[in-house]
Amino acid sequence: MQKTAVLLLLSTIFQAHLALAQFYDGQTVSRTDLSQLVERVQPGTVVLLGENHGLASHRDQHIQVLNALRARGLKVSVGLEFINYTNQTLLNQFRAGELGEAAFLQTIGWAGFSFDFYRPQVLFPEIANGEYSIGLNIPRGVTSKISKQGLAALTPDELALMPPNFDLGRDSYKARFMEAAGHHCKVPDNCFAAQCTWDDTMAWQSANFISQHPDQVLVVVVGEFHVQFGGGIKYRLQQRLPGLNVVTLSQIWAEDMTDDEINEVMQPSAIEGPRADFIWVSRP
Repeated sequence: MQKTAVLLLLSTIFQAHLALAQFYDGQTVSRTDLSQLVERVQPGTVVLLGENHGLASHRDQHIQVLNALRARGLKVSVGLEFINYTNQTLLNQFRAGELGEAAFLQTIGWAGFSFDFYRPQVLFPEIANGEYSIGLNIPRGVTSKISKQGLAALTPDELALMPPNFDLGRDSYKARFMEAAGHHCKVPDNCFAAQCTWDDTMAWQSANFISQHPDQVLVVVVGEFHVQFGGGIKYRLQQRLPGLNVVTLSQIWAEDMTDDEINEVMQPSAIEGPRADFIWVSRP
């Protein structure tokens, strides 16, 4: 099928859904559709999908993005914030059918949000066709220790888990983090260091994967703040792989928000630029 025909088909498929979930260009904040995101993606691209954790509509929209990329003929692997890179062997065994779901979740210590919200994304890659499900994060014990005691408290074994050439994020990202979460922290600078560790570990693992599999697209499922305004994972990815094509999607759950409030949160930042390349606003 010709590229133009594929994009037209995708636009038609998603038109009904967009009545409740409206899709925007993040630069112009004008209405567009998912086909425009798909058109920006080629092999060797990392796509960052933001989400509100545990929200069914965001899970469903993840699957729509994944299916749209596959419909274009792309080879699609999925990286996940909720699975540590140190558990990759267990994830491989789960995907190969060598480890049952219950045993897998127990062994990796899955906690918090129900796996129901992430099972479709984890299982989306077609392992037989050379696609992968990959864990991206650093063990939470490391980031928890950093947030409480600082980077200097890490043991040699913990330091060995850190991304190479790690440093703290850019100042504009720190300012936004402090405004959003700093008041929740006893030592805000430590919390920011933990946040940066989280971001950079996921970027490091994503960069390693796409470097080794340039014929694929890596779709990363991650919390909204890591995606917004490019200061989190995108910034880290492009530091590690200059010139890498990174496409970002921010999702806004607009329950109880007025149209003016939605418009306000979609606007580009004077300092950091667009919230994302694309923004998906959904309501109940």
